Parts: sequence; C-alpha cells; structure tokens
Amino acid sequence: MLFDSLQFAIFFPIVTSLYFILPYRFRWALLLAASCIFYMAFIPAYILILVFTIIVDYFAGIWIAKESGHRRRLALTASIVANCGVLAFFKYYNFLDVNLTRLLGWFHLNNSLPILSIILPIGLSFHTFQAMSYTIEVYRGRQEPVRHFGIYALYVMFYPQLVAGPIERPQNLIHQFLEHHDFDYQGVTDGLKLMLWGLYKKSVIADGLSLYVDPVYNHLSDYRGTNMLAATVFFAIEIYCDFSGYTDIAIGAARVMGFKLVTNFNSPYAARSISEFWRRWHISLSTWFRDYLYIPMGGNEVSTSRWCFNIFVTFLISGLWHGANWTFIIWGALNGVYLLTGIATKKARANLVSQLGVGAHSAIHKTFQIVFTFALVCFAWIFFRSNTLSDAMYVIKHIATDVPSSRHFLVGTGRREFAMLVLSIFTMEIVQFTQRRKDILSLLASQPPWVRWAIYYSLIFAILLFGQFGKKQFIYFQF
Repeated sequence: MLFDSLQFAIFFPIVTSLYFILPYRFRWALLLAASCIFYMAFIPAYILILVFTIIVDYFAGIWIAKESGHRRRLALTASIVANCGVLAFFKYYNFLDVNLTRLLGWFHLNNSLPILSIILPIGLSFHTFQAMSYTIEVYRGRQEPVRHFGIYALYVMFYPQLVAGPIERPQNLIHQFLEHHDFDYQGVTDGLKLMLWGLYKKSVIADGLSLYVDPVYNHLSDYRGTNMLAATVFFAIEIYCDFSGYTDIAIGAARVMGFKLVTNFNSPYAARSISEFWRRWHISLSTWFRDYLYIPMGGNEVSTSRWCFNIFVTFLISGLWHGANWTFIIWGALNGVYLLTGIATKKARANLVSQLGVGAHSAIHKTFQIVFTFALVCFAWIFFRSNTLSDAMYVIKHIATDVPSSRHFLVGTGRREFAMLVLSIFTMEIVQFTQRRKDILSLLASQPPWVRWAIYYSLIFAILLFGQFGKKQFIYFQF
C-alpha cells in the first residue's frame, strides 16, 4: 500500500479513528492487524517471511537474556543468520548467481544453479535491520527481551515505518506501544501537517522531476550531455524529496497516534562535507552501520590503515545494502573514497584556505563547500540511478564531452509544469532554510489563522493540480 494511494487515504483515517475509540488494551492488536493488512496489500504470501523472522527473533531475544557464554552467542548467531539468510536469498541470490556464472565462464566451467523469478518483498532491508537491532541490543544488555509476542511483532511491523523506515531502535519504539496515548489535538494536527508536507514533496516535486529523469536515464542514446547533467541534478532532488517525503508521512502518521519516530533527514544538501552529508542523510541507516558494523570492527580506535579499512568496508556494505547491482556497490565505494580523501586532505585544505586569506567560516568558503559537496554527491548519484555500470560510464563520458544540446531542454515536461517544479523546489528550500533556524511547526502555530490556512490550502491545491498520483512508487520501496 502506497502512502499516496486512494487505499491509504481510506485506510489511515479508519485505523486512526479506531485506535482512539478502542480501549488501551486492544490498541496493539488493532495496530498489528492494520500493519498486516498494509503489508499484505503488496503480495499477501510475503507476510510469511515476516512471520518467520519475527518468531525466530522473538525466541532468540528470550534465549539470549536467559543463557550465558557461548549459548548467548549461538542465539544471536541464529537470529542474524535467519535475517541475513532471508535477505540474501530474496535480494542477492540472482545477483550472486549471475556473477558466479561469469566467474566460472572465465575458467570454461558451467554454473548449474538456475535463475529464479523472485519479486523482492517491499521494505525487506529495512525491517530486517530493525529486527537485527533488537537481538543485538538484547545481547549487549541494553534492551530487556520482550515477553509479549504481539508487542514484539508490532515493533517489527508498525505500518508507518514498515517498508522504508526510519529504522527504529527497540529502546525508542517498544516502550511506546505499552504507553497510553490519549487524543492530543496538537499532536494530531502536527502529524497531519507533516503528512501533507511529505505528500507535497513526493507527489509534486519528486514525481514531477521523475518525468524528466526517467526518460533520460532509461533512453540515454536519445539525449545529449546537457540533458544528462540536468537529469542527474534533478535526480538528486528527486530522490531526496521522494525519500524524505516518505519519512515525513511516516513520522506524521505515527505522531497523529502519539508515537514519536526518529529524525531521518536534516537538510543533507546543506552539508559542507561528505562526512556531514552522511550525518544528515538517512540518519537511521548511517547510525545503524556505525553502531553495528563500523564500531564492532574497531571504529577509529585502531591503526590508521585499519581505520581506513573500516570506513571503506562500511560504505561498501552500505552500497550493497541498497541494491543487488554493481552500480550500488560502486556508489558505496565512491562515498567511502570521498570520505577517506576528505580525511587525508583535511590539513592541506586548511592550509590552502589560510594561504588564500579566506576565512574558514566566511560565506564564500561555506558556499563553495556546499556546492562542491553537492557536486560530489551528484556524481555518485549517477551510479545509483544508472541501470548498469556501462550506462553510468556513458553518462559520465557524455556529460564531460558532449556539446550543448540544441533540442528541447524540458524532456518529458512542459513549460508550465517545469515552472511549477522550480517554484515547488524554491518553496521547499525556503521551508528548510527556516527549519534550520526555528521549528517550522511552532512558527506556523504562531501565525494568524488566515495565514496558516492559506498555506495549507496552497499545498493541497498544488498536490491536487500538479501531483503525479499512482504513477511511481517510492524509490526506497525496492530496497
């Protein structure tokens, strides 16, 4: 079920109304049933995958807390193997099979493993990582095992963030299912405002930009380098609005019912370095890799060479997490190289800034850092968006060598639609600029009613007039 679908427009108010009508003791069951319905709207049989991993992790958590020594490690291992095994089969089996065939072909050998017709379950990478964080936290003694099976199942399946995060930690979410959430007018209205804003970013900006990006990246030979450059920059904005728009709707839907989900984005394109970008982009995933992969490998408490290795491997695996394609692996590796290069050149760059007489905190220097970081991120997005590595190299080559295109620049869009896109992006930037200085919801609340409602109606009319409904699912649903 998509957040921008008619199904969800019916589903959400019904579930939310029942949530506040029912006695407290029945609400967890309602949310669990609603989450099952939400997930089964895609492929009903895939609910069995979640049931399997939930049962394994539920009993693993109890086993870990009860046992000691190698038995605890065995329980944790069983949980990790079960989760990673399901993820590996559905997401990486065909990728590994194809590459094994190529490898064996170099030695004139045949691969007898068949290619399978597998549809990737929505949100598999997200709820797998959320489930793994539970058993790891229980193993580390930071989380008590959940004895109530339904509450644990709800932690994994809570529908607002089930298929694309944020990836929650058990310490933040589980206790909220045991608390009483009364109807709170302020919380409900704040949640609805977030949902409206997220839908605006998704349906108007992200899906509007996809009308330009998709034709170019799916038919590269029909376009020139300037079209590809524009499509790459547009994709950077598209994926941000698509993913952060989903997050806003998820956080808003949860807040309406009284739940608080973690922040997942913080104006990432305002970052002045790659390391800062990753502290602002998909925060719940970045911190997951930091806490459960990077630090256990030694983090920065090791030799310099091992530290570099830890950083690079973390980004490499992060790239693989995003998709079973070499394009994602290169994308992750490239970000790792960016970060390592930034660390290695930190002193030299500081000396250069000093010699040029540009203050480290001057507006010129900050602007240059933001633009340069955005350019690096956009270059990496080429690999993320391209269908194959050869497509990515084709884009890079033609951006660098093609003369300006004489054909119509606005591929897939008219001037009216493009003007609306520009206005929408400008509006988003104003909101984000304001948000960095003052909470936007508090600022709205302080305005006269006519100002607030003028803003709300403007967003609603923009969504109705320019929104692209049901034409493209959220990008991260496939991860």
